[in-house]
Amino acid sequence: MASKARKKQIWCPQPLTPLMEGPDPEMQEEGGKKESSWEVIREWFRAQKGGPPSPGTNLSASGYGSGGTIPAKGQDLRLLLGVLGCPLAPIPQTNDPIDHHLLHIKDIPFETSIAHYIIQQYLAATGCLKQQKCNKNMYASGSVKMVCCETEVSAGRNVKTLGTRSGENGCFVLWQMLPGMWSLELVVGGIKVVAGSDGKTVWRHTPWLGTHAAKGPQRPLRRLIQGLDPKSTASLFAKAQCLGEKRIGDDDCFVLKVSADRAAVMERSEGPAEVIRHALYGYFCQKSGLLIYLEDSHLTRVETPESETVYWETTIGSSIADYRDVDGVLIAHQGRSIATVFRCGEVSMEYTRTRMEEAWSIDDVVFNVPGLSMDYFIAPADVFDSTLPSP
Repeated sequence: MASKARKKQIWCPQPLTPLMEGPDPEMQEEGGKKESSWEVIREWFRAQKGGPPSPGTNLSASGYGSGGTIPAKGQDLRLLLGVLGCPLAPIPQTNDPIDHHLLHIKDIPFETSIAHYIIQQYLAATGCLKQQKCNKNMYASGSVKMVCCETEVSAGRNVKTLGTRSGENGCFVLWQMLPGMWSLELVVGGIKVVAGSDGKTVWRHTPWLGTHAAKGPQRPLRRLIQGLDPKSTASLFAKAQCLGEKRIGDDDCFVLKVSADRAAVMERSEGPAEVIRHALYGYFCQKSGLLIYLEDSHLTRVETPESETVYWETTIGSSIADYRDVDGVLIAHQGRSIATVFRCGEVSMEYTRTRMEEAWSIDDVVFNVPGLSMDYFIAPADVFDSTLPSP
């Protein structure tokens, strides 16, 4: 399996623009339109309203044909991959998830000390505390099915619901080396998305937008913390607060919350698009100690050229199940994510909301793959050739 990682990847030169995790700010520039990775999402919403593409939109990059239209199936798939393909967690993870916070319990708030205890129980439940040696790297492969379920368009009192239920099957391969280096290849419906991190820079490559680098601090891939890497999950919640208890299905859970601080979200803002907040909630089963549900909410405010304020909120909730023992560590082998993208104005009653789903399963997990080194996580050359500041 290590031979898969050694396969040389050839990257065509692409203009590098920041990886936006919110909507395109619809910013017109002299000499043409500056694209972002959310342009496809914005045009998808525009199409649901029956409107033409935005002026200056790169039709070929967005998937439009010569007539300025894009097939609904391809449009839905680009939206799915843009939202559910490879989202990132809101904050960086610490280097050592198993530290000694409890030695200084008098110096931290009560909600934080409770969260530390819950995380220690989670590490014990997954078997990480019993490991004699640390896993240096990991390989995982799995399958996914993505479905664009329905879209709700409101124009005041009139609400129109569109149910497409268009879906595609796919698969993914994921490599990870601690700390903070990972590589993901995801293929759904014949479209390939590649993302990775060399420990300093997070980047993503799509066929229609090329290579993009993420702004702000280096953050872990959300797919890794969905029960696939318990230590990364524990590290992410190292500074969490316990909000209390909530029932998920038949299980009583402790709810932990971790949020990006103001400086971090401001660093991820660009132009008229301002990131307001990004928070992650983990639901840990009181009986088993395992993470069974994960939810994050990302809100962005955009000032349009028409001086209109528009808010975009993306919410992803993931059910995590089927924990199995892999070399002494319990790894979740299946789950289901439901994402909602909501767009509304500050004054207008109009809004657009779409809902999409992803069902995923893990086929194979291997720790400590022989021969895997840091060389396999080097970012594409155009990332380093960029004049953008490093995250």
